[in-house]
Amino acid sequence: MWRMAEEDWRTYDEFAAGIDTYRLPGEDLTGRELTVTLTGGPRLELSFTDAEHVLLNGVSEPYDAVAVRPEVHFVNLPLTSVQGESLTVVHSTATHRALAVRSVIQPAGTPQVAQQFWAGTTGRATGEVPGPSRDLIGTRNLYRYSPQHLYEHVYVSSQRYAWQCLEGVQRGHGDMDLSTVWKFADDLYLFCFREFRIAVASVWLHDLGRAKRTTGVFLGLTGDGRSEHSRAGGHIQPLGAVSYPDTQPV
Repeated sequence: MWRMAEEDWRTYDEFAAGIDTYRLPGEDLTGRELTVTLTGGPRLELSFTDAEHVLLNGVSEPYDAVAVRPEVHFVNLPLTSVQGESLTVVHSTATHRALAVRSVIQPAGTPQVAQQFWAGTTGRATGEVPGPSRDLIGTRNLYRYSPQHLYEHVYVSSQRYAWQCLEGVQRGHGDMDLSTVWKFADDLYLFCFREFRIAVASVWLHDLGRAKRTTGVFLGLTGDGRSEHSRAGGHIQPLGAVSYPDTQPV
C-alpha cells in the first residue's frame, strides 16, 4: 500500500498559516464577568479586563472570543501561565449552558495532545445538557477556511473521523484521527480532533443551521518543537450523509 513519506508530511505551523482567513470576527468582552460551574471539573471565574486579556481565577491570560450566534459565545484562552495548554469555553447567554475543553501537549504519547471535556452552567440553566453526540456519524462535509484551505471531513464513528486536503499545502494528505463530538444546541456541535501523525489537536464549534459556519482553534507543536496556538474558521458545505441499516459504528 502506498504511504506518503515522512519528509513530505507538512508540519502544524505550515498547514495552519492563514487558516483563520474566513473566521468570524472577534468579539470584545471588556467589562464582562462570567462564572462557569463545570460538572466534575474546576470552577472558572472569568473577568474580562480588555479586548485581549481576562482574569481566569485571578490569573491574567490572553483570550479571543467569537459570537457564533447572538447568544452563543466561543471563548478561547491560549494559556501563558502554563506551557502547552489551552482552555476553550462555549456558553449561551440564553440557556446558561456551557462546556469547556482543556487541551494539553504531553511530553510523549500518541496522540501527543490530549483533551478533557466538561459540561457546565453559567447560572440557572434551561434546555438540554451538552454532551457526547452521534448525530454527525455518516455525515460528509467540505470546510473552506481560506482561498488556499479546503478540507473534506467524513465522520465515521463516535471516536474517529477521516479527512483529506483538497486544496492547500496539505493537498493529497489525509488520515483517520481520534475525534469527539458533543451537541451544544440545535444544529450546533462541538467537534474536536487529536492527530496521530503530528502533535496537534483542535476545538471547533460547527453551526450546521442556516449559518453553515465553523469557528475553531488549534494547539500543537511546530516543526522546530515549539508549542503554538492558532485561530481558525470558515464555511461549511454539506455533501450528504449515509445511515447504517443494521449494525452501527461504535
